[in-house]
Amino acid sequence: MEHAAPPSTRPATPDPAQDRTGRTIAPPTIAPPAIPPPTIPHRLAALLHVVRVLLGHGRRLVETVPERAANVEFATLAAVFGTYTMPTILARLQRGLLRAMALERYLLARAAKGREIGFVYYRDPRDRAPAKPAAEPSEGAQGKPTAPPDPQDSRGLKRPAFDPDDLRIPGPEELDAEVRRRPFGRTILAICMDLAVIPSFCTGPFWNQISDTLMNYGGSFTTLFKIREHRETSFQKERDKKSDTWAFTWRHPPPEIVRQVLGYMIGEVPILDPPVPRLATAPP
Repeated sequence: MEHAAPPSTRPATPDPAQDRTGRTIAPPTIAPPAIPPPTIPHRLAALLHVVRVLLGHGRRLVETVPERAANVEFATLAAVFGTYTMPTILARLQRGLLRAMALERYLLARAAKGREIGFVYYRDPRDRAPAKPAAEPSEGAQGKPTAPPDPQDSRGLKRPAFDPDDLRIPGPEELDAEVRRRPFGRTILAICMDLAVIPSFCTGPFWNQISDTLMNYGGSFTTLFKIREHRETSFQKERDKKSDTWAFTWRHPPPEIVRQVLGYMIGEVPILDPPVPRLATAPP
Protein backbone atom coordinates (compact mmCIF):
# COMPACT_ATOMS: atom_id res chain seq x y z
CA MET A 1 0.00 0.00 0.00
CA GLU A 2 1.45 3.30 -1.09
CA HIS A 3 1.56 6.07 1.46
CA ALA A 4 0.83 9.66 0.40
CA ALA A 5 3.67 12.08 0.86
CA PRO A 6 3.20 14.23 3.92
CA PRO A 7 2.37 17.84 3.21
CA SER A 8 5.46 20.04 3.07
CA THR A 9 5.91 22.44 5.93
CA ARG A 10 8.18 24.76 3.87
CA PRO A 11 6.50 28.03 2.82
CA ALA A 12 5.63 28.27 -0.80
CA THR A 13 8.13 30.27 -2.87
CA PRO A 14 6.46 33.51 -3.86
CA ASP A 15 6.10 34.37 -7.51
CA PRO A 16 9.08 36.60 -8.33
CA ALA A 17 6.87 38.63 -10.60
CA GLN A 18 4.45 39.47 -7.75
CA ASP A 19 4.79 41.18 -4.43
CA ARG A 20 2.98 40.13 -1.23
CA THR A 21 -0.16 41.94 -2.25
CA GLY A 22 -0.34 40.07 -5.51
CA ARG A 23 0.62 42.99 -7.71
CA THR A 24 2.78 42.19 -10.70
CA ILE A 25 6.23 43.68 -10.52
CA ALA A 26 8.00 44.50 -13.71
CA PRO A 27 11.52 43.08 -13.94
CA PRO A 28 14.26 45.63 -13.33
CA THR A 29 15.53 47.36 -16.43
CA ILE A 30 19.27 47.19 -16.81
CA ALA A 31 20.52 50.26 -18.64
CA PRO A 32 23.27 49.62 -21.18
CA PRO A 33 26.66 50.95 -20.18
CA ALA A 34 27.07 54.60 -21.04
CA ILE A 35 29.37 55.23 -23.98
CA PRO A 36 31.62 58.18 -23.15
CA PRO A 37 31.84 60.87 -25.82
CA PRO A 38 35.01 60.74 -27.89
CA THR A 39 37.84 62.84 -26.59
CA ILE A 40 38.58 65.80 -28.86
CA PRO A 41 42.07 65.34 -30.27
CA HIS A 42 44.62 67.86 -29.05
CA ARG A 43 45.48 69.59 -32.35
CA LEU A 44 41.86 69.73 -33.43
CA ALA A 45 40.81 71.25 -30.09
CA ALA A 46 43.48 73.95 -30.42
CA LEU A 47 42.31 74.86 -33.94
CA LEU A 48 38.67 74.84 -32.84
CA HIS A 49 39.54 77.30 -30.07
CA VAL A 50 41.11 79.68 -32.60
CA VAL A 51 38.04 79.46 -34.85
CA ARG A 52 35.65 80.21 -32.00
CA VAL A 53 37.64 83.23 -30.82
CA LEU A 54 37.54 84.56 -34.39
CA LEU A 55 33.80 83.91 -34.57
CA GLY A 56 33.17 85.85 -31.37
CA HIS A 57 35.30 88.73 -32.62
CA GLY A 58 33.54 88.84 -36.00
CA ARG A 59 30.07 88.82 -34.48
CA ARG A 60 30.98 91.67 -32.15
CA LEU A 61 32.37 93.69 -35.06
CA VAL A 62 29.14 93.30 -37.01
CA GLU A 63 27.26 94.75 -34.02
CA THR A 64 29.61 97.63 -33.26
CA VAL A 65 31.26 98.74 -36.52
CA PRO A 66 28.41 100.89 -37.91
CA GLU A 67 28.14 102.98 -34.74
CA ARG A 68 31.92 103.48 -34.46
CA ALA A 69 32.50 104.63 -38.04
CA ALA A 70 32.31 108.31 -37.06
CA ASN A 71 35.08 108.03 -34.47
CA VAL A 72 38.54 109.26 -35.35
CA GLU A 73 40.14 106.05 -34.06
CA PHE A 74 38.06 104.04 -36.55
CA ALA A 75 40.84 104.69 -39.08
CA THR A 76 42.95 101.97 -37.42
CA LEU A 77 40.24 99.39 -38.19
CA ALA A 78 39.24 100.76 -41.59
CA ALA A 79 42.87 100.50 -42.73
CA VAL A 80 42.80 96.72 -42.24
CA PHE A 81 39.74 96.50 -44.47
CA GLY A 82 41.39 98.87 -46.95
CA THR A 83 38.48 101.30 -47.05
CA TYR A 84 36.08 103.46 -45.08
CA THR A 85 33.17 102.22 -47.21
CA MET A 86 30.74 100.54 -44.85
CA PRO A 87 29.04 98.17 -47.38
CA THR A 88 32.48 96.79 -48.31
CA ILE A 89 33.43 96.32 -44.66
CA LEU A 90 30.16 94.57 -43.81
CA ALA A 91 30.43 92.30 -46.87
CA ARG A 92 33.88 91.16 -45.79
CA LEU A 93 32.67 90.60 -42.23
CA GLN A 94 29.76 88.50 -43.48
CA ARG A 95 32.05 86.38 -45.67
CA GLY A 96 34.53 85.89 -42.83
CA LEU A 97 31.80 84.78 -40.43
CA LEU A 98 30.28 82.34 -42.94
CA ARG A 99 33.68 80.82 -43.68
CA ALA A 100 34.48 80.50 -39.96
CA MET A 101 31.11 78.85 -39.32
CA ALA A 102 31.75 76.37 -42.14
CA LEU A 103 35.15 75.51 -40.67
CA GLU A 104 33.64 75.10 -37.21
CA ARG A 105 31.03 72.68 -38.59
CA TYR A 106 33.72 70.60 -40.25
CA LEU A 107 35.90 70.48 -37.14
CA LEU A 108 32.97 69.51 -34.92
CA ALA A 109 32.09 66.67 -37.30
CA ARG A 110 35.65 65.36 -37.03
CA ALA A 111 35.65 65.83 -33.26
CA ALA A 112 32.47 63.72 -32.96
CA LYS A 113 34.41 60.85 -34.54
CA GLY A 114 37.57 61.49 -32.55
CA ARG A 115 39.58 62.15 -35.69
CA GLU A 116 42.79 64.17 -35.34
CA ILE A 117 44.02 66.64 -37.96
CA GLY A 118 47.42 66.38 -39.60
CA PHE A 119 50.06 68.99 -40.27
CA VAL A 120 50.23 70.54 -43.75
CA TYR A 121 53.24 72.73 -44.35
CA TYR A 122 53.14 75.56 -46.86
CA ARG A 123 55.32 75.26 -49.94
CA ASP A 124 56.17 78.28 -52.02
CA PRO A 125 55.01 77.67 -55.62
CA ARG A 126 58.45 78.78 -56.82
CA ASP A 127 60.04 75.86 -54.95
CA ARG A 128 57.80 73.21 -56.47
CA ALA A 129 58.81 70.94 -59.30
CA PRO A 130 57.89 72.10 -62.82
CA ALA A 131 54.41 71.11 -63.86
CA LYS A 132 54.08 68.18 -66.22
CA PRO A 133 53.28 68.98 -69.86
CA ALA A 134 49.58 69.29 -70.51
CA ALA A 135 47.89 66.25 -72.01
CA GLU A 136 46.80 66.34 -75.61
CA PRO A 137 43.39 68.03 -75.90
CA SER A 138 40.51 65.63 -76.33
CA GLU A 139 38.13 65.66 -79.24
CA GLY A 140 34.85 67.42 -78.57
CA ALA A 141 31.41 66.37 -79.71
CA GLN A 142 31.89 68.21 -83.03
CA GLY A 143 35.30 66.69 -83.67
CA LYS A 144 37.11 69.86 -82.49
CA PRO A 145 39.74 69.84 -79.74
CA THR A 146 38.58 71.12 -76.36
CA ALA A 147 40.96 72.61 -73.76
CA PRO A 148 40.53 72.19 -69.98
CA PRO A 149 38.32 74.95 -68.60
CA ASP A 150 39.77 77.74 -66.48
CA PRO A 151 38.69 77.92 -62.83
CA GLN A 152 35.47 79.89 -62.63
CA ASP A 153 33.21 81.25 -59.96
CA SER A 154 29.47 80.72 -59.69
CA ARG A 155 28.86 83.51 -62.24
CA GLY A 156 30.99 81.78 -64.85
CA LEU A 157 33.75 84.41 -64.59
CA LYS A 158 37.39 83.46 -64.38
CA ARG A 159 38.78 83.98 -60.88
CA PRO A 160 42.31 85.34 -60.49
CA ALA A 161 44.71 83.53 -58.18
CA PHE A 162 45.06 86.58 -55.91
CA ASP A 163 42.44 89.29 -55.71
CA PRO A 164 42.16 91.02 -52.31
CA ASP A 165 39.43 93.31 -53.67
CA ASP A 166 37.08 90.45 -54.50
CA LEU A 167 33.85 90.81 -52.48
CA ARG A 168 32.06 87.71 -53.75
CA ILE A 169 30.41 85.69 -50.96
CA PRO A 170 30.41 81.93 -51.67
CA GLY A 171 27.31 79.90 -50.95
CA PRO A 172 27.09 77.43 -48.04
CA GLU A 173 27.80 74.36 -50.17
CA GLU A 174 30.82 76.02 -51.75
CA LEU A 175 32.17 77.05 -48.36
CA ASP A 176 31.70 73.55 -46.93
CA ALA A 177 33.55 72.06 -49.89
CA GLU A 178 36.26 74.71 -49.58
CA VAL A 179 37.08 74.00 -45.93
CA ARG A 180 37.26 70.26 -46.68
CA ARG A 181 39.57 70.76 -49.65
CA ARG A 182 41.86 73.57 -48.53
CA PRO A 183 44.55 73.39 -45.86
CA PHE A 184 43.24 74.80 -42.59
CA GLY A 185 45.93 77.48 -42.56
CA ARG A 186 44.67 78.96 -45.84
CA THR A 187 41.13 79.07 -44.49
CA ILE A 188 42.26 80.76 -41.25
CA LEU A 189 44.22 83.30 -43.32
CA ALA A 190 41.13 84.17 -45.37
CA ILE A 191 39.04 84.49 -42.19
CA CYS A 192 41.61 86.78 -40.57
CA MET A 193 41.71 89.11 -43.57
CA ASP A 194 37.91 89.35 -43.70
CA LEU A 195 37.56 89.90 -39.95
CA ALA A 196 40.42 92.43 -39.67
CA VAL A 197 42.70 90.27 -37.53
CA ILE A 198 46.28 91.53 -37.43
CA PRO A 199 49.05 91.19 -34.82
CA SER A 200 48.52 94.63 -33.24
CA PHE A 201 44.83 93.82 -32.64
CA CYS A 202 45.56 90.58 -30.76
CA THR A 203 47.01 89.57 -27.44
CA GLY A 204 50.46 88.07 -27.77
CA PRO A 205 49.38 84.51 -26.87
CA PHE A 206 46.45 84.52 -29.29
CA TRP A 207 48.53 85.84 -32.21
CA ASN A 208 51.03 83.08 -31.44
CA GLN A 209 48.20 80.58 -31.83
CA ILE A 210 47.27 82.07 -35.20
CA SER A 211 50.93 82.01 -36.27
CA ASP A 212 51.23 78.36 -35.27
CA THR A 213 48.06 77.59 -37.23
CA LEU A 214 49.40 79.26 -40.37
CA MET A 215 52.78 77.53 -40.09
CA ASN A 216 51.44 74.06 -39.27
CA TYR A 217 48.45 73.89 -41.60
CA GLY A 218 49.50 75.38 -44.92
CA GLY A 219 49.02 79.13 -44.40
CA SER A 220 51.27 81.72 -46.02
CA PHE A 221 52.71 84.72 -44.19
CA THR A 222 53.77 86.09 -47.57
CA THR A 223 50.16 86.20 -48.71
CA LEU A 224 49.12 87.74 -45.39
CA PHE A 225 51.60 90.60 -45.70
CA LYS A 226 50.81 91.08 -49.39
CA ILE A 227 47.10 91.54 -48.70
CA ARG A 228 47.87 93.80 -45.75
CA GLU A 229 50.15 96.01 -47.85
CA HIS A 230 47.65 96.19 -50.70
CA ARG A 231 44.84 97.28 -48.40
CA GLU A 232 46.95 99.87 -46.63
CA THR A 233 47.83 101.38 -50.00
CA SER A 234 44.16 101.51 -51.01
CA PHE A 235 43.24 103.01 -47.67
CA GLN A 236 45.89 105.72 -47.92
CA LYS A 237 44.50 106.76 -51.31
CA GLU A 238 41.13 107.38 -49.66
CA ARG A 239 42.76 109.38 -46.86
CA ASP A 240 44.70 111.49 -49.34
CA LYS A 241 41.37 112.80 -50.62
CA LYS A 242 40.36 113.76 -47.07
CA SER A 243 43.61 115.12 -45.76
CA ASP A 244 41.89 118.01 -43.99
CA THR A 245 39.56 115.62 -42.17
CA TRP A 246 41.82 113.10 -40.50
CA ALA A 247 44.76 114.13 -38.34
CA PHE A 248 45.31 110.73 -36.78
CA THR A 249 48.16 108.22 -37.04
CA TRP A 250 46.49 104.92 -37.87
CA ARG A 251 49.57 102.73 -38.41
CA HIS A 252 50.83 100.51 -35.56
CA PRO A 253 48.13 101.43 -33.03
CA PRO A 254 49.01 100.87 -29.34
CA PRO A 255 46.78 98.59 -27.23
CA GLU A 256 44.85 101.49 -25.69
CA ILE A 257 43.76 102.68 -29.16
CA VAL A 258 42.78 99.14 -30.16
CA ARG A 259 40.62 98.87 -27.05
CA GLN A 260 38.96 102.17 -27.89
CA VAL A 261 38.07 100.88 -31.36
CA LEU A 262 37.21 97.25 -30.60
CA GLY A 263 36.51 97.39 -26.87
CA TYR A 264 39.08 94.61 -26.27
CA MET A 265 42.18 92.93 -27.64
CA ILE A 266 41.35 89.84 -29.71
CA GLY A 267 41.99 86.84 -27.50
CA GLU A 268 41.02 88.42 -24.19
CA VAL A 269 37.67 88.78 -22.48
CA PRO A 270 35.88 91.74 -24.12
CA ILE A 271 35.68 94.84 -21.97
CA LEU A 272 32.06 95.57 -21.08
CA ASP A 273 32.50 99.34 -20.80
CA PRO A 274 35.21 100.43 -23.25
CA PRO A 275 36.54 103.99 -23.14
CA VAL A 276 34.49 106.50 -25.09
CA PRO A 277 36.42 107.30 -28.29
CA ARG A 278 36.87 110.83 -29.56
CA LEU A 279 34.50 111.95 -32.29
CA ALA A 280 35.93 112.94 -35.64
CA THR A 281 35.59 116.49 -36.86
CA ALA A 282 33.77 115.35 -39.98
CA PRO A 283 32.13 112.15 -41.25
CA PRO A 284 34.40 109.71 -43.11
